Amino acid sequence: MRRVDALEAIYPLLQDRIVVTNMGAAAVELYSLGHRESFFYLEHAMGLASSIGLGLALCLPEQPVVVVDGDGSVLMNLGGLSTLARYRPPNLVHVIFDNESLLSVGGFPTATSTGTDLAHVARGSGIEQVETVLTLEDLKGAFSRAAEGRATSVIVAKVEAVGPPGFAMDVGLLENRFQFQRYIKGLRAGQ
Repeated sequence: MRRVDALEAIYPLLQDRIVVTNMGAAAVELYSLGHRESFFYLEHAMGLASSIGLGLALCLPEQPVVVVDGDGSVLMNLGGLSTLARYRPPNLVHVIFDNESLLSVGGFPTATSTGTDLAHVARGSGIEQVETVLTLEDLKGAFSRAAEGRATSVIVAKVEAVGPPGFAMDVGLLENRFQFQRYIKGLRAGQ
């Protein structure tokens, strides 16, 4: 399964949700499907998408939050999973695209290529709703179950180590933080 196809499969389900992406190719691919003002592409902060998503989920408990992450980013901040388990916001879904590589920074293999299982790490951290998916249909089903909002959820989606053709960051993608700040302020003000 390619990550862009996986993102396209869940894209309709991201309507009316805050979405925080990790850096790099996942952000570019989501942006290419159609930007929404509730999407925040967290650039230059590898490993912190789950932390930003957790903060938003706790501050805006009525707003569903989705974190789109990669195995390399999660491995850089494994404590993020135990922190998610500690606070357990029911409005948070953490999707981890595991391509077993640091694709956005050169394609170096990650620890998942040699046996680290992020679903087991998430369960071991105390997150109860964890699924590993290998197909688009399984991803859509897992995401639909997670989106019901009854528990913090982690979905580990095994994907191919391919990125967007001619991968390059879009300037609009990098500068969306001001638009996203206005969006969050509007939510907090009840607009």
